Amino acid sequence: MSTENEGTAVPPAPSAPPVPVDAPAAPAPQAQAPQGPYGQDAQGQAPQGPGASGDAGHPGASSSAPDPSWPPPPPPTAPYGDGGSGSGAGGWGSSYQQPAPKSGRGRGGLVAALLVAALVAGGLGGGLGYVLAKDNDESTGSTTVSASANGGDVKRDPGTTAGVAAKALPSTVTIEAESTSGEGGTGTGFVFDKQGHIVTNNHVVADAVDGGKLTATFPTGKKYDAEVVGHAQGYDVAVIKLKDAPSDLKPLTLGDSDKVAVGDSTIAIGAPFGLSDTVTTGIISAKNRPVASSDGSGSQASYMSALQTDASINPGNSGGPLLDARGNVIGINSAIQSTGNGGFGTGQSGSIGLGFAIPINQAKYVAQELIKNGKPVYAKIGASVSLDDSSDGAQITDQGAGGAAPVEPGGPAAKAGLKPGDVIIKLDDRVIDSGPTLIGEIWTHQPGDKVTITYERDGKQRTAEVTLGSRVGDN
Repeated sequence: MSTENEGTAVPPAPSAPPVPVDAPAAPAPQAQAPQGPYGQDAQGQAPQGPGASGDAGHPGASSSAPDPSWPPPPPPTAPYGDGGSGSGAGGWGSSYQQPAPKSGRGRGGLVAALLVAALVAGGLGGGLGYVLAKDNDESTGSTTVSASANGGDVKRDPGTTAGVAAKALPSTVTIEAESTSGEGGTGTGFVFDKQGHIVTNNHVVADAVDGGKLTATFPTGKKYDAEVVGHAQGYDVAVIKLKDAPSDLKPLTLGDSDKVAVGDSTIAIGAPFGLSDTVTTGIISAKNRPVASSDGSGSQASYMSALQTDASINPGNSGGPLLDARGNVIGINSAIQSTGNGGFGTGQSGSIGLGFAIPINQAKYVAQELIKNGKPVYAKIGASVSLDDSSDGAQITDQGAGGAAPVEPGGPAAKAGLKPGDVIIKLDDRVIDSGPTLIGEIWTHQPGDKVTITYERDGKQRTAEVTLGSRVGDN
């Protein structure tokens, strides 16, 4: 993916390092994230997990007071992001492709050089072949054996990777987003309905949100202008709509991400490093992986309970579909972890087999809300939790930002009897090891859902049933 907005990392839950989402614009300057809660569900300074800030592998400093305001604190600049638009060492986050340099000394020069080398080698090989054949004819006569020109037809059944790709590719698009200042990059999206709605990542279209330019190109080469219908920074999901959409759009079939099993086959489609309509394969490596990411602009963070896959995902794959073996969409490719610089002449990091996708059950709900209302709706418990690096759970802070109460009066947590200092260790059957993990798990639910929270108070475990509340919008 030659362009995903990765570059800034948000401290992950101890169980999994945070994943910075590649950013379309230049990487944000390294700075400590401001303290603040994620809505009413996150409080305090962003956790500094291993490699979250500074040099890769070095833990960041813990924060102190919680910050009450939404959006949540931006993650510090990641030393190892997938590079997004030129971040330092490689790291967490898939990105969208930055436009290739327009200088003639870029990738085009390399391709031309390789082409010349190939032609020279071809000419030399042909010459040698002619000499050897001539000598052979003069000495012993021809011993050439004719081979069949056709080895038989290749069957590409519907269940094969080729069959799935052939059916899905016509419903995917390469998205180019450009800000009013001319900055931007490339990502991927897929057809959501016949009205022309395309689902992608928020960080793919972020540059075009405020008056920028947005286009979507199908594998046939047909390009359409598009506009942003709605975007959710917290979920990292966005919906765009094609202008003058064709009447023959074929939406991809959505699967059930809750039924995905570790080891299931996966197929990813995207535009890695600007190479549109690229297909890669792998398996589901893990489920419910807590991942924190940023769009690299120093703004708000995203949290997800992600599907992990080893299908090759690179900058530019962001927003593309992750399919199961039958071609059903089970996730939206959103982030990667990478180890260092480099990759196809862009200075960005590439895939090492650690890719992360937003589960489609969550993305579908978000997309439908964006199409209906233009704004995202988030589930919440109505309590501020610490984002400090931890492995012991999500602790409700003692203070709310700006003098606000850490537990919202009359909110879901208050009604369930939760108090400042309580440490949440489970949500239903999911182990909670940090504030970011709790946020990601809460956001897999919808407002009104009932969940069972297990927490510790004064050294004793207790449980409470909580009916999740709602918050509209990112601000």
